[in-house]
Amino acid sequence: MGQHDYILLMGFLTAFLVVLFTMPSLIKVARMKHLVDEPSEERKLHHRSIPTIGGIIIFAAIIFSYSLWFPSGRSAFSDPNANFKVLYGEMASAYADFKIVIAAMVLLFFIGVKDDIIGFSPVKKLVGHFVVAYILVIIGDIRITNMHGILGLYELPGAVSIAFSFFTYIVLVNAFNLIDGVDGLAGGIGLISSVTYGFWLYWSGDVALALLAFTLAGALVGFLVFNAHPARIFMGDSGSLIIGAILSVLAMRVVDHDISRLPQWLRTVPTPLFAMAVIAYPLVDTFRVFIVRMARGTSPFQADRNHIHHRLLALGLGHRGTVLVLYAYAIILILLSLTTRDVLPNKGLMILGIAAFGLAMVPFAFRKKKEA
Repeated sequence: MGQHDYILLMGFLTAFLVVLFTMPSLIKVARMKHLVDEPSEERKLHHRSIPTIGGIIIFAAIIFSYSLWFPSGRSAFSDPNANFKVLYGEMASAYADFKIVIAAMVLLFFIGVKDDIIGFSPVKKLVGHFVVAYILVIIGDIRITNMHGILGLYELPGAVSIAFSFFTYIVLVNAFNLIDGVDGLAGGIGLISSVTYGFWLYWSGDVALALLAFTLAGALVGFLVFNAHPARIFMGDSGSLIIGAILSVLAMRVVDHDISRLPQWLRTVPTPLFAMAVIAYPLVDTFRVFIVRMARGTSPFQADRNHIHHRLLALGLGHRGTVLVLYAYAIILILLSLTTRDVLPNKGLMILGIAAFGLAMVPFAFRKKKEA
């Protein structure tokens, strides 16, 4: 086992074990302090009080593991035999990302915890998201600068790149928050996405960002032990916002990443298509829900039971069946994105778009069997 493999494996296992062994104590404390979600509202799918602050342990596990195993020294980076200038550039970039990601996660964590415990007005929450986006995009320069031929676009002007990256972060972080409605769904989709990005970044030689992906994956595997149906704890905003933020960072870095070290079969897949395919489910579900709400004349931000997971529950699949179908949906789109390496970027976008929205509408073609 090489040093890269060791670092990633230990990052994954450390995050997993931290969650596995500390989550029971958090569940106990949350019940004692009544930090629970009551099954009183019409939209709620659970029928008993369940703690809602699981994101605290997810956050702690990621911060601890990512910091503990963050690579250092020449041999920990992609090419230890590279000349000093190249190696120094890689190390400087990795440390800059590390510092910015930690700062953004800490701020976002407090936003999520406050919302979970005492609530947060939508306006203040949006302001907080813009501050986090500013840290990531402006200070950290984590942004999309090139669309690689998608919609005929290549290098983006500075202002357009910044605006589009802000939009990407805001949409994705809220998309993961919105799909957190069924036991194991947000955690499972986040796990699939983080593992996929992790392997892509590992194959591209970026061990530092791959570590971030695999520590998130490890934390989510541990969390799913307690969140699989019937859930003993929910991640809450403190968890879903962290997942969305990390995946937005990984997605933006993948789009503009150096692909020269990737395997040949993966090198020709357009990076924007691959990055979008990995996070397709939360994006498609959020977009579809917003369109339906506006078509009905209601606010796109008004909560309802019109998500894809609500429909699958109404068809009688139950929590386990629903999440398995949506896991399969996410994996199918990721695999489909790999077939776009032999087609033009816009044609690949059309194929993925039709598949993503077509599959998402299949549950709505069947009559409900029961109310979820």
